[in-house]
Amino acid sequence: MTETNVNNDTHRVGTQAQEVAGLLIGDIISGKLPQGSRISEPELSRQYGVGRGPLREAILKLEGAGLVVRAPHVGARVVTLTQTELSEMFAVREALEGMAAKLAATHMTDQQLHELESLLNTHARYIQDHEGQAYFDQEGDLDFHYRVIKGSCNQRLIRSLCDELYHLIQMYRKTSGRRARPEEALIEHQMIFKALKDRDGELAEMLMRRHIARARREIEQFIDPDKQS
Repeated sequence: MTETNVNNDTHRVGTQAQEVAGLLIGDIISGKLPQGSRISEPELSRQYGVGRGPLREAILKLEGAGLVVRAPHVGARVVTLTQTELSEMFAVREALEGMAAKLAATHMTDQQLHELESLLNTHARYIQDHEGQAYFDQEGDLDFHYRVIKGSCNQRLIRSLCDELYHLIQMYRKTSGRRARPEEALIEHQMIFKALKDRDGELAEMLMRRHIARARREIEQFIDPDKQS
């Protein structure tokens, strides 16, 4: 096989692996592949219509992101998040997203802020249409937090939050059954946005940390029901 063909094959496998990783992430976040469920390579290979090579590469990517764990004599499984692990994860998120909000207040362009405001208006209409019972199904560019993180322009921070923590948080959101608080969340998002628009990084950081701390306290109350918020 010529060098050109080898490079083409490698690129094709890499592209397929990236596509399969996206499918796997979607199935894990939605709960189609529940926490703790076994990752069956033959079954997924048939389901996604790909070879074992791209599938294995995709699984390795998800291991790196913490969505899949591998145990001796058991194989690959979807991660199971304990309440303690979730609390620790939200504590890290609180600190890092606070930092991201502070940086975003400086680095977000006027256009990015305009787009963020439009996104919040879309979220507000959705909540109103659903009588305050549901928040807009946020993911990627439709997610307020994701936009703020990207707006920080700090690549290491973006990798930590968007590549490592983001999908774990999404999985928790979609499968935890935790009581939603869409109207409160929207108000808090709007307050953070105002601080960003005013270029007040200190206030944006404080409000973001407070916003995420609410979710962390709810998790901690499951660990210790007597813990006061």
